Amino acid sequence: MSLRSLFVLPCYIILTIGFSLIALFVAFFDSNGNRSHRIAVLWADLILIISGVRAQLFNPEVLIPGQSYIFAANHRSAYDIPVLLAKLPIQFRWWAKESLFKIPLFGWAMKRAGYFPINRSNPRQAYQVLLMAAKKVSEGTSVVIFPEGTRQETDHLGEFKKGGFVLALKSKKPIVPIGIQGSAHVLSKNGFRITPGTIKIVLGNPIPTKGYRPKDADILMQKVRGAIEENLKH
Repeated sequence: MSLRSLFVLPCYIILTIGFSLIALFVAFFDSNGNRSHRIAVLWADLILIISGVRAQLFNPEVLIPGQSYIFAANHRSAYDIPVLLAKLPIQFRWWAKESLFKIPLFGWAMKRAGYFPINRSNPRQAYQVLLMAAKKVSEGTSVVIFPEGTRQETDHLGEFKKGGFVLALKSKKPIVPIGIQGSAHVLSKNGFRITPGTIKIVLGNPIPTKGYRPKDADILMQKVRGAIEENLKH
């Protein structure tokens, strides 16, 4: 493990605990979660600075101000989370696995901020969360999903989960495909060595969901997958 990693990892933990406490406090005065999101952005900025990581956003012009989206990104590293928080120029909420919400402080802060927990082992509960998320998105809340469900060990996209695409169809909001490049170089899935570097976030053109039927989720999923693969070639 490098000297930088020995410095960054404890700082990562301390910052996460500290900002989770702040977010929990702020959440009592934050009915829509927007202040909590701004706190998360500050946390992400600090994590990237101490890690020596530069994040670059490409094609931000594809986003229309005031429009809500479902953002769908590939997932290679824990650093995918801070770079998206730091660079996406729009308020959003995470669509994340339920186990993260059980982490003391961090998980509590996620829940108070209005993030959506997905329990794939309980289809009925997952569907209720999906309906709640679809309502929020329809009302103007953007959501970020990792369709692969977990971090991947190679550059090849893993199998996509269908839930996020059902969410997009129910909310009738466009999906923005995102290709994240370079995050695994900074920190791999099973590694502890943090390497300074540049992470690229490439936004694709929003993919409309209007005109698709609920049974077309697989077709939409493959279209988004192809768009993410193209973004990864940027």
